[in-house]
Amino acid sequence: MRSIETDVAVIGAGSAGLQASREVQRAGKRWLLIESGPYGTLCARSGCMPSKLLIAAADTARRVRRASLFGVNVAPEQIRIDRRAVMDRVRRERDRFVELNARETEALPADNRLHGTARFIGPGELDVDGTRVKAKAIVIATGSTPVVPKELSRLGDALLTSDSLFDLEELPESMAVFGTGAIGLELGQALHQLGVRVTFYNPFDQLGPFTDPEIARRFRKVLAAEHDLALGAEITDVRVDANGVVLRHRESTGGRQQERRFARVLAAVGRKPALDKLDLAKAGIELDEKGVPTCDPHTMRCGDSNIFMAGDCDGERPVLHEAVDDGALAGANAAGFPDVQPHTRRTALNIGFTHPQLAMVGKTFKALEHQPFAVGEVSYEDQGRARVIGQNRGHLRVYADYESGKLIGAELFGPAAEHTAHLLAWSVQQELTIGDLLRLPYYHPTLEEGLRTALRDVAKRLTQKASDDCEVTSEFPGA
Repeated sequence: MRSIETDVAVIGAGSAGLQASREVQRAGKRWLLIESGPYGTLCARSGCMPSKLLIAAADTARRVRRASLFGVNVAPEQIRIDRRAVMDRVRRERDRFVELNARETEALPADNRLHGTARFIGPGELDVDGTRVKAKAIVIATGSTPVVPKELSRLGDALLTSDSLFDLEELPESMAVFGTGAIGLELGQALHQLGVRVTFYNPFDQLGPFTDPEIARRFRKVLAAEHDLALGAEITDVRVDANGVVLRHRESTGGRQQERRFARVLAAVGRKPALDKLDLAKAGIELDEKGVPTCDPHTMRCGDSNIFMAGDCDGERPVLHEAVDDGALAGANAAGFPDVQPHTRRTALNIGFTHPQLAMVGKTFKALEHQPFAVGEVSYEDQGRARVIGQNRGHLRVYADYESGKLIGAELFGPAAEHTAHLLAWSVQQELTIGDLLRLPYYHPTLEEGLRTALRDVAKRLTQKASDDCEVTSEFPGA
């Protein structure tokens, strides 16, 4: 058996694994990057980039359909969605992103790359298709795989996941979308705008990721006006015939049975850590009830072992910028092992590219339910700039700490929520007070004026015992 000894072995060449390798290299330690599949990150291949390419096409179609709102008349019969051309651009640009990413990985020294499937044969020891790898520390960055509900597993080629959707040469006439979280809604809404008949299914009566009941209620009202939602529906039968997929479900209210036919089914109920092939039972680390190692999010270390986790495989914050942060932290601590240093994480920031866009920043409503906090809000229905651009659907709720007056979190959906969410995340991370934020400039007429309205609202609700450093009653210094 061939044998390799190294300081740090990194399993997985995705965003987290590549960043971990960079950190080990920067520390001047020996490193080995192990990958079992083709190079190219999940983000480039089937995540962030291809989904946004599909959404970009959908947004263009939406704008054309709504042009008459502004007196720009486009006859409905003149609007034709070439669903083959849509997917041709999605795949072409997707492949470009993948190629660029793969090329960067292939540029790494050949001696530092090993292709094969890694499995533990003991603490600190791996077998990679017959090659024995012994490392002082190991970073697991194997990513995630789509979850497929049991009732859909027998659909064969009629079933799509977020990994396989973007390989379609042409979009189908109809699609049943299972999953109403951010991913399911993003993809399902885009398909709907591109002329695909879509029904959303969820066995739970839940729409979107929100924990704030007021935001969730308003978001549901907006989406229910545009989409076919089968929430709380119990699937009673699934079958495939020559004409597609037939789904039967029992409605959550009344128990009435419905039968619907679709060309394809998309499973978008979430992703699970891709750990099945690692034989973690031999790694000498503690596993939870799902067989996933528990790790400290501030060090990425698994217990007191020499094993670190990074990226989607830890199941904590499955978004790219968090995966990169995980990789940097895991790589640095693996390189320095046994000297492991904790680090403060960036403010939590989650954005859904739905329509309207959704976002959650800092501490969620649910995370704050056991402590006193003040809430300020604004509706975008009558917000000036939102009405000007015809995107006046949305609601923002901001959360502030009573004692310090600091902004600590927010949940929202609305026009350009991705940009508002960044401003909020930066403010939370800098520990700005509501007074600090109200003393900043807000240009007229902009969507950011809506944020100021919510901040003014929460300022009124904060107690007057704030110190001079946490002044919340005036927008101007010295006023």
